[in-house]
Amino acid sequence: MTTAPVSVQLYSIRDAIAADLGTALDRIAAIGFENVEPYGFVDGAATYADALSERGLTALSAHAPFVDGGDVPKALDAAATLGLATLIDPFIPAEKWRTADDVARIAERLNTIAEQASGYDFSIGYHNHDWELATIDGVTALELLESQLDPAVVLEVDTYWVEVGGQSAPDLLKRLGSRVKLIHVKDGGRNGVTAEQQPAGEGEIPIPAILRAAPDAVRVIEFDEYAGDVFDGLAASLAYVKEQA
Repeated sequence: MTTAPVSVQLYSIRDAIAADLGTALDRIAAIGFENVEPYGFVDGAATYADALSERGLTALSAHAPFVDGGDVPKALDAAATLGLATLIDPFIPAEKWRTADDVARIAERLNTIAEQASGYDFSIGYHNHDWELATIDGVTALELLESQLDPAVVLEVDTYWVEVGGQSAPDLLKRLGSRVKLIHVKDGGRNGVTAEQQPAGEGEIPIPAILRAAPDAVRVIEFDEYAGDVFDGLAASLAYVKEQA
């Protein structure tokens, strides 16, 4: 059974949150989650902080755009309001990752923001999709980025998108080592069709090997889409991940 923290990306239940934040979080807590990863929280950080506290939930991390646009000071203040351990930029579009110079610009921007965040009690991180697994001069763009990051910048590796991008997620996690502080755990086909995502352990993604390759990383369970009741899918994934080493 894993001893690493397990969390849930709240984007998975975006429709329920849009209907009623409190009710959605009640269902997350009832499933057994103790940790969450909010998204889109910057304009409502105080509301989220109160809602999570009332239900005994902790936001270990959260997603907000701050590298390719976004208000950096506002995002940092919002992260402090939530008491995060890690503030993560979830998305830099594929056209910004074409060349080594592109990657160098992203690394420089992340390093600069990490320096801006040095007065706060949390880290800055980046979350990948599949296009960061394309190779530049024989190295994946994500690994090229990692090689240029300040030690203060961490990575949240989305292991589903790594496999969709044609790389072995367990092997990549081993190469990236301690830079990876969080992983997104989701299953489905390697075809990248998010509507076909399934609970952890029911798809083609090698979840047990992924978890073994990053034994200390926070496991953040997520569905981009789910054909059934997403709360049932999250409950099944949580039970599966908790039983893994």
